[in-house]
Amino acid sequence: MTTTTRVPSADVLQARAEQQEHETQTRERLWEKGFTRRRLLAGGMGVGVATLGSQLVTTRVAYGAPSAAATGCLVVIFLRGGLDGLSLLVPGTDPDYLAARGSIAVPASRLVAMDRGFGLHPAMAPLAPLVAAGKVAAVPAVSTPDLSRSHFQAQDCLERGGSATGAQTGWLDRVLEQTGPGTTFRAVALGGLSPRSLAGDGTAMTVGSISSLSVPSATDPQWRGRTLDAVRRLYTGVDDPVSLQAALACDAVTTAASMSSLTSSTTYPAGDFASALKDIARIIRSGAGARVACVDLGGWDMHTGIGTLDWGDMVRQVGALASALAAFTTDLGPLLDTTTVVTMSEFGRRVQKNASGGADHGHGGVSLVLGGGVSGGVKGRWLGLAPSVLDQGDVPGTNDYRDVLGEVVGRRLGLSDGQLATVFPGWSRTPLGVMA
Repeated sequence: MTTTTRVPSADVLQARAEQQEHETQTRERLWEKGFTRRRLLAGGMGVGVATLGSQLVTTRVAYGAPSAAATGCLVVIFLRGGLDGLSLLVPGTDPDYLAARGSIAVPASRLVAMDRGFGLHPAMAPLAPLVAAGKVAAVPAVSTPDLSRSHFQAQDCLERGGSATGAQTGWLDRVLEQTGPGTTFRAVALGGLSPRSLAGDGTAMTVGSISSLSVPSATDPQWRGRTLDAVRRLYTGVDDPVSLQAALACDAVTTAASMSSLTSSTTYPAGDFASALKDIARIIRSGAGARVACVDLGGWDMHTGIGTLDWGDMVRQVGALASALAAFTTDLGPLLDTTTVVTMSEFGRRVQKNASGGADHGHGGVSLVLGGGVSGGVKGRWLGLAPSVLDQGDVPGTNDYRDVLGEVVGRRLGLSDGQLATVFPGWSRTPLGVMA
């Protein structure tokens, strides 16, 4: 198929130029007479403020300087769709694994070696230096408290941080409540959708990207600064939720402009996921007081075409995950020592390969933890894959995902056991040793 790009004609370009000139002259006249809310709306900037505010998803504005108790940043990556843990963290020499997986089994000789007879998928090779340095931990047979093969139910349970009858707010919202107030960027979700884990009364914001935090129709730095100053003056002293939203938006835009000027120390791969991690690295490197950052990577619902080492969905997805994480950790440099990344997925896949070269919804999955403060290696209980061990054909959920998250949050964000009991109600802790 041939794609033809249509170039605007000369008269169309002239019309656009005249329209731009008209809008500029209108703004200048309004500036000359000073700003009022009425003139702001007359100049078309009311829509700009609304758009500016709509770029952020937030509830309560209570920000200040980064707390001295803050111990770094937690990055939560949700691998949506149900990651096949047996393809990511492979028991390569287990005869039951080899028999059940057949043509989609990953040979032990090709794995990125870990301990306890496990290895990571070969497409995880970009993270091999971190594995060798003891900065990558993996927990197999991870599950939510309730067995469910429904994407919606399993994700909801996991992101609420409890069983089906547990707390209704998100577990990260409760974490933020325990850490106390912070900066505008203390909690941010990249990608444009606010995760269920941040649902609640806490202060968090969701943005498509750092570059999207800008004043609409004000690309010129002079106009951007004057517009933000005008918005601040207009809403100063106004007791209305919109004034709080405007204050937050102005602060976020100002901070984001400085973040955008930060150059990366490495080259990121293409794709939205890598771009989101690049933005998270900018937020952390800027010193904006980030404590929690969230990003999703979908595409893990592989009922068909998991593939082999040379083709298929798994090698592509794992490669995208690993290459973006490798760039992210390199970009952080020394700040990786105070940054911990944890991956989550709603469930694993069944042990037996299906007739379509994939694997259907299962139970026990895998969670990765990497970065600062991590105790490398394979952690938690692993019972093998003998038929007598399996749970209705699934990897049994011998490790509670809250044990993984609880250890990471406690070490990275400094929460006590008492605070963690509030974050994960009804949870009884079992040490895993994912954090040093």
